Amino acid sequence: MRLDEFTEQNFDQLIQWINSEELNYLWGGPNYTFPLTHQKIRQHCSKQDVFPFLCTLKGQNVGFVELIKKTDHHFRICRVFIAHQYRGQGLSAKMLNQLIAKARTEFNATHLSLAVFEHNKAAKHCYESLGFKTVSIEKGTRSFRGENWDLVLMDKALTQKTSKENALKET
Repeated sequence: MRLDEFTEQNFDQLIQWINSEELNYLWGGPNYTFPLTHQKIRQHCSKQDVFPFLCTLKGQNVGFVELIKKTDHHFRICRVFIAHQYRGQGLSAKMLNQLIAKARTEFNATHLSLAVFEHNKAAKHCYESLGFKTVSIEKGTRSFRGENWDLVLMDKALTQKTSKENALKET
């Protein structure tokens, strides 16, 4: 598994993956309106503090993830996505472990944060398994089609690489 820079030639792949209004909101929150377009993706990804990555496995595009710089040593993980046909294989954890290692080594991050919708139990469980802890829950700040979606804010302090991260990086 590899994380490569997400480039304009990958925009169509992301547009194909994010194929419904609900999935768009679950994945992108209020930052993207549906449907995705090249212009919307370009506008977001060209921001100085946004670092998007395409995840590939054996030459196949399997996912997408972003780091957003908050301060020199604090980055936020955003827009985590694994393509439907690759779900249930543990790829999110592997992709995120690679991103965590990249944040630590290439961006000198010492602190990571993220937000996940409370009802997205699989994602929340994945983040918890990687050592992220809930720091707060925002109620009533996000809604989709009139239904409130509570937002769980999580964070993780980065330390030296663990042997588990090193092993997963090599897969």
